Amino acid sequence: MGGFMSSPTAEAAAASPESSRVQAFHSSSEWKNHFNTIKDKSSLIVIDFSATWCGPCRMIEPIFAEMSNKFNDVVFIKIDVDELADVAKEYDVQAMPTFVLLKNGKQIDKVLGAKKAELLRKIESHKG
Repeated sequence: MGGFMSSPTAEAAAASPESSRVQAFHSSSEWKNHFNTIKDKSSLIVIDFSATWCGPCRMIEPIFAEMSNKFNDVVFIKIDVDELADVAKEYDVQAMPTFVLLKNGKQIDKVLGAKKAELLRKIESHKG
């Protein structure tokens, strides 16, 4: 009977953002300082541009957290577009969620919307 009660969403919610490797930034200066320290590294950086009021953003948040735990060689960042509107504008974010993939400080790809399979495929193809 326990199997009946559990659902993919309940399991995904169990991987809360607190137990993930996702780094959230709440000030532009904090973000810029961090970006300057990691931009020259060859690691893939995935930025989740989202908003607290965005339903699809909340839906994919635990999946993004799971991905951060799966891909230890990838840097996962979360930026709230309402808090850091200037950073969202810099990456031309016009819809939420938007996932921006960076390597060596430059944008190499983008995923618009809560598209788990597409995001996973792009992370796997760019992380190497």
